Amino acid sequence: MPELVFFTGTMDSGKSTLALQIDHNHRARGRAGRVFTAHDRAGVGRLSSRLGLTVPATEVTPELDFRELMVRELSAGARIDYLLCDEAMFYTGAQIEQLARVVDDLALDVFAFGLTTDFRTRLFEGSQRLLELADRVQILQVEALCWCGRRATHNARTVDGVMVVEGEQVVVGDMGSPGGPSGVVGYEVLCRRHHLRGLTARSGAPTLSPEPLPFGGR
Repeated sequence: MPELVFFTGTMDSGKSTLALQIDHNHRARGRAGRVFTAHDRAGVGRLSSRLGLTVPATEVTPELDFRELMVRELSAGARIDYLLCDEAMFYTGAQIEQLARVVDDLALDVFAFGLTTDFRTRLFEGSQRLLELADRVQILQVEALCWCGRRATHNARTVDGVMVVEGEQVVVGDMGSPGGPSGVVGYEVLCRRHHLRGLTARSGAPTLSPEPLPFGGR
C-alpha cells in the first residue's frame, strides 16, 4: 500500500544522501518519481548531499500545491509512482496535508526527509504536520556527533562560531567550520548538554565544563 514516510534526523545524519539512494533504487527497478526540495545548499532546483552528489529537483515554494500538480501531470499522461520530498521541514502544513492526499487519493508513495526541530529546539511547521500525519516516522541510524563526542541531538545556528538563539527560523547556511569568515551564518550539531549551555566547537572545546561537577568530594 502507498505510504507517507517521514525520515528524520539531525543535520549531518545523511538525510539527503538517503533520499538520493532511495530515488536511485526505485528508478533502477523501473519506477518513475518526482524530486522536490526547498532551500537546498546547492541552490534553487537542486537536491544535494554532503557527499557531493546532486540531482535536479523542483523547488518548493509556498504557492505549490502537490495534489493539484500531480493530478495535472497524471491527467496529461505522465507516469508517476512516488514523490521524493527533501527539506520537508520548510514546507507548509497545508502542503504536508496535500502530500497525505497524494498518497490516499492518487495511490502514490511519498518519501519526505527533513529536520524535526530548528536551532531553537522548536518544531518546524512542516515537520510537526508530518509527525501528525505520516504513516511511518523513521529516525535515521547514522549518528551525528557533537564536538565532545556524544551523540548529537540538537541543531545549533552559529555566527562566527558563536551560538545564537534568536532570529528568523529559516536562514540558509551550512555546517561551516568554526573558523569561517566573520559574520557568516553556520550550523552545527550539538548534544543536548552543550546546546543548553550554548557551547559550540569553538567556544566549548577549550573548556570541557565551565560548571562545578554535580557532586561533592573531599
